[in-house]
Amino acid sequence: MSDENKTTYRITDFAAIDRPRERLQKNGAHTLKNEELLAILLRVGVEGENVIQLAQGLLAKFGGLTGLHKANLDELTSIRGIGLAKAAQLKAALEIGDRFRKETPDERPSIHSPEDAANMLMYRMSGLEQEEMWVVLLDTRNRLIEIDHVYKGSLNSSQVRLAELFKGAIRKNANSIIIAHNHPSGDPSPSPDDVAVTRAIYQAGKLLDIDVLDHLVIGLNRWVSLKTRGLGFGA
Repeated sequence: MSDENKTTYRITDFAAIDRPRERLQKNGAHTLKNEELLAILLRVGVEGENVIQLAQGLLAKFGGLTGLHKANLDELTSIRGIGLAKAAQLKAALEIGDRFRKETPDERPSIHSPEDAANMLMYRMSGLEQEEMWVVLLDTRNRLIEIDHVYKGSLNSSQVRLAELFKGAIRKNANSIIIAHNHPSGDPSPSPDDVAVTRAIYQAGKLLDIDVLDHLVIGLNRWVSLKTRGLGFGA
């Protein structure tokens, strides 16, 4: 018999005032903690551990919602009480949240600061298992045109082909771009190669008359703007 079939600790075992579903209904989802939202998805705990404790354990194990987003099904189902059905529910819910963030039916998002760009990219890029470089294409009003995924794998200055990097910007007639790449280690500190790549991209942008507004390095819930630090941007 699986751990899921043995569980007896349900949300209904809590006093009504402590039940996440009832609190969501009364006060709204935004008032619930992360573990309470997860508890609603999980529904039941395991023997010796109620559903809130199970959710808290998941968040601690994977380093919060970002870690859960990054975890694969095998990693999730290795946790006692998390079978394939629960793992799939968690992954589906996190993916829905990610897709909702990207939907802009009425107006394309505008980028006016490094914080704006980081907020748009952080959730998705911090969950990547490999290093990737993305190019954010912007129009003359700094509104998003699209995001090009140009490289995947370990990056260094000798690997980055500038023609490939600017291809989407030229094709879409972008006025400016923002470069972003992630550090799967979680530490967004720029490396010497990051600075060298930035310098080459910035100089190429000047020749092509495409403004390179910034280069962001995304870590685990942290990010660095090379433009703000004055790294790679200059004459």
